[in-house]
Amino acid sequence: MPEDEIVIPQNNFFLLGQEEAEKVVLDCYNNHTLHNSWLISGERGIGKATFAYKFARFLLDPNRSRNSLNTNFDSSSNRLISSGSHPDLKIVERDYIETDRKKILKSIKDGEAMGDSERQNLKKSAFIRIDDVRTINEFMSKKSSHDGWRVVIVDSIDDMNSSAANAVLKILEEPPAKSIIMLISHNVGRLLPTIKSRCAKLVLKPLPENIVVSLLRRYRPELSEEDIKGIASIASGSIGKALNYADGGALKVYNELQRIVFSGRKFRVDEMLNWVNTSTETEDSYNLAKELVLKFCSDNIINCRDVVEMADVWEDTVRRFRLTDSLNMDKRQTLINIVGRLCQIS
Repeated sequence: MPEDEIVIPQNNFFLLGQEEAEKVVLDCYNNHTLHNSWLISGERGIGKATFAYKFARFLLDPNRSRNSLNTNFDSSSNRLISSGSHPDLKIVERDYIETDRKKILKSIKDGEAMGDSERQNLKKSAFIRIDDVRTINEFMSKKSSHDGWRVVIVDSIDDMNSSAANAVLKILEEPPAKSIIMLISHNVGRLLPTIKSRCAKLVLKPLPENIVVSLLRRYRPELSEEDIKGIASIASGSIGKALNYADGGALKVYNELQRIVFSGRKFRVDEMLNWVNTSTETEDSYNLAKELVLKFCSDNIINCRDVVEMADVWEDTVRRFRLTDSLNMDKRQTLINIVGRLCQIS
């Protein structure tokens, strides 16, 4: 399987660190207590979608075992799931914007289907539309093939506006027999309480650092061992975040930030300005810098000399980033002010 495909949840048969969650659903299945609706939550990039697809493969495999969620990679059912054409599996997610949807349709028409890496570069709409949610009812009303399960994965319910979320709520109220709806959420605090109350809850935990290291070795074998361990140490237990960090040069950005801040009041202005200038070259580089600055603050609250002052800096940093984004303020000046203050208290 090509390297660029194996990380995509739809094609990823390799899941580590979520054995506890796997046991929960397997026990429910074996005890005939499997809930129709599941809310799968946790930090971004820890394997929620990969877990959902693994659970779906298990339910849709006529030869499934009662001892494990693992299924035969090359089964006809799994081939259909990987190609996105299994009749008993429906995925609800943000659709591609019109221009990029046309690119996909053209590639299919030309007989040159896009690879996963190409699809990752396409842009999607901001929200899951209510019309997409309504198609779940049509899907659920159909008889499943081989009189088996019907499975819906919503990835993610956080991407729905209020109309779409209310439409999902109505579906959860009366789910058909032998159907499973999995709602993936990165932030359950923002969900409607009524949605949460109608679902069995499965909270996936951040991955241990050694597992992130192991996965980085698998997915990014070209990285040095030093870089792998460094990236894993700042990835907060998320392999998705670790892969983004590896591809975006985050470790170098973070190490340079640490070096500047730990210089304290003796920091070199030119080095700090170079870091800020590089971090504001693009929207992606600025977003990465924001994330790493907040990571630095949270990691150093306990170890700094003045915990109260560092906590105040954390709150001020969050406030400055929020104002900069909402009022379209000068990103460069915002980073200068934040990093400058961090240097003052280190």
